[in-house]
Amino acid sequence: MMIHEYLRTFVSFAFVLGVLVTIHELGHYLAARWRGVHVEVFSLGFGPALFRWYDKSGTEWRICPIPLGGFVRPHGFEDPEDATPEQKAAWIAGRTFHDKSVLSRAIVILAGPVFNFLLAIVLFTIIFVASGQPKVRNDVAQVLPNSAAAIAGVQKGDEVLKVGEHAFKNAEDVQATVMAQPGAQTTLTVRRNGQDVVLPLTIGSVTDSGSAAPHGRIGVLFATEFGKPLPLHKAFVAGVKETWKVSVQTLQGVWQILTGQHTAKDLGGPLKIAQMSGKVAQYGFTSLLSFMALLSVNLGLINLFPVPLLDGGRLVFYAIEAARGRPVSKRVQEVSFQAGFAVLAGLFLFSTFNDLSSFGLFKWVASLVS
Repeated sequence: MMIHEYLRTFVSFAFVLGVLVTIHELGHYLAARWRGVHVEVFSLGFGPALFRWYDKSGTEWRICPIPLGGFVRPHGFEDPEDATPEQKAAWIAGRTFHDKSVLSRAIVILAGPVFNFLLAIVLFTIIFVASGQPKVRNDVAQVLPNSAAAIAGVQKGDEVLKVGEHAFKNAEDVQATVMAQPGAQTTLTVRRNGQDVVLPLTIGSVTDSGSAAPHGRIGVLFATEFGKPLPLHKAFVAGVKETWKVSVQTLQGVWQILTGQHTAKDLGGPLKIAQMSGKVAQYGFTSLLSFMALLSVNLGLINLFPVPLLDGGRLVFYAIEAARGRPVSKRVQEVSFQAGFAVLAGLFLFSTFNDLSSFGLFKWVASLVS
């Protein structure tokens, strides 16, 4: 059984990351071809190539054993000042990356994250066409024992209408309002058997592991309504809206970490992604597609962060170049890339440490030593 779970986790992780990386790099590749840049290498994974072949345009395609990313290498990507005489001699006139306009270079770099957002839209569209769009209602499906809602007298089947004077649009609005008021003494208005009932409520205050500040909770689970499969055009519109909602929620989460509302312990790394891939896969292929859509949005957003070495960092340099009429100085780029590498390496190590901590590795090691 354990071997089966490990195998499912590995296969799911390889599938999820393989698709996300392929689509991201495909964006760079297609944009480069569109802007007249020759692509030398398209690699899926890192390390020595397990398989390689060349297409008619001369691009080398590789499949490598370490499934933690990939890359596309445009022709003439190196700075002319750093190129060796051999590299310069091999350049194809009019097909090098560095000779293209700022706009063309920016399009090539931007296309990777854009394709991740497009992938998320496509995946959400497929899910909504096949299974419909789930909707969380304001109806209470369960009241948790000893919770603020239980003390207030909330019952299963109640429709939550207001907290205090704030009327709700949906269940997410309820959760957001409650979370912002830990410990507040207010009222909860519910509709029960066709009548509005006002209940005195003291919102619970909880501090989750990884959170720097307490947040409110009333202790109810809302009912989920599984919609009917949507026609393609409606599913597409819903997919666009869902991708936008996930993007906003992700950025809000990052902002909460930066402002101290949550700690950086919430960050997960590749090991956590692998674990979640395996868990989600056991609920079916639709659940795995939904997980992939969420990760694809996250990958697109992360790559747009203005950190050198990421796509967003290069786009910042191109914006400065467009405004000044000349590239950022070589020294500034070198220092920025070194700093960006340090930041990314630190985040990778920190997130991996978080993953190992959540798995209980360090407690296990301590128990062996003691």
